[in-house]
Amino acid sequence: MKRNYYITTDGRIRRKDNTVYFEGSGTRKYLPVADIEALYLFGEIDMNSKALNFLGQNNITIHLFNYYGFYTGSFYPREHLPSGFCTVNQVKKYLDGRERLHIAKSIINAASYNILKNLKYYNSRRDNKLDGAIRQVEDERRAIEKTRSIEELMGLEGRIRDSYYGVFKVITKSKFVFSKRVKRPPDNAMNTLISFGNSLMYTTVLSEIYHTQLDPTVSYLHQPGERRFSLSLDISEIFKPIVVDRVIFKLINENMIDEDDFTKELNFCHMNDKGRKIFLQEYDSKLGTTIGHKDLGRQVSYRRLIRLECYKLMKHINDINEYEGFKMWW
Repeated sequence: MKRNYYITTDGRIRRKDNTVYFEGSGTRKYLPVADIEALYLFGEIDMNSKALNFLGQNNITIHLFNYYGFYTGSFYPREHLPSGFCTVNQVKKYLDGRERLHIAKSIINAASYNILKNLKYYNSRRDNKLDGAIRQVEDERRAIEKTRSIEELMGLEGRIRDSYYGVFKVITKSKFVFSKRVKRPPDNAMNTLISFGNSLMYTTVLSEIYHTQLDPTVSYLHQPGERRFSLSLDISEIFKPIVVDRVIFKLINENMIDEDDFTKELNFCHMNDKGRKIFLQEYDSKLGTTIGHKDLGRQVSYRRLIRLECYKLMKHINDINEYEGFKMWW
């Protein structure tokens, strides 16, 4: 099975015969091209067009992060599974206001359900201190079907997130100071963890979309725009509670990461190399973890669940099956 490669040190990537070769300070490693799902580059990496062409020919996406670990962009090779039929239908669903709202509601319904599952899971371990947040999320979820616009739905989603983030300090036993969500730039360790994890999920979803016939720029919940793959944002909403948030809670509650793994500079905070490596290792382990799929009757990894979600959306777009966002059953 293919895997993601996370390169956190400075160096150079080049093509060597029919494989990828990384050379850094004290590190030399061959990366079998048939084994690479995607490359995540965190160090200062040199790469020539010969290497890029080789990676593109082998349908390998590359995701770039800057010195501070903030996502900066992706190399998205020429699509290798193009479908004019699917693209036309995807755009039609977007242009049809009722269809777009229906898909967006399905995404928020699933995302909020997964948030609620997290809250209920940790509530029993925190002496029912999450009861208030659970009631707030349940109340907001009941209003999803009544929304009449994307803007109204986004406002509802924001209130759910506020209730959810408001009890992170309870879930993590107040080990990290966290009062509100701050994104650009994150101002403390918890906001840094959330932003970093969400960026990883965005790029993971983008890599999975690439292996389908979906167009990553045509979305339904988030407004399509320039310089971003907005469909990745849509699908990420469903899987952030399942993967990113669970990783964060584990890292903090099991003392795998602490404030010493972060650097505060002026008005922003970022993870140092040690903290980033710990997060990446746990995140990749989570993606590779398998569960028994209730419909397929076999073990499926979390990463595969994301690909299956893309296929479900494709079937709805092509009027084969009705789309329903993924909801945790465990």
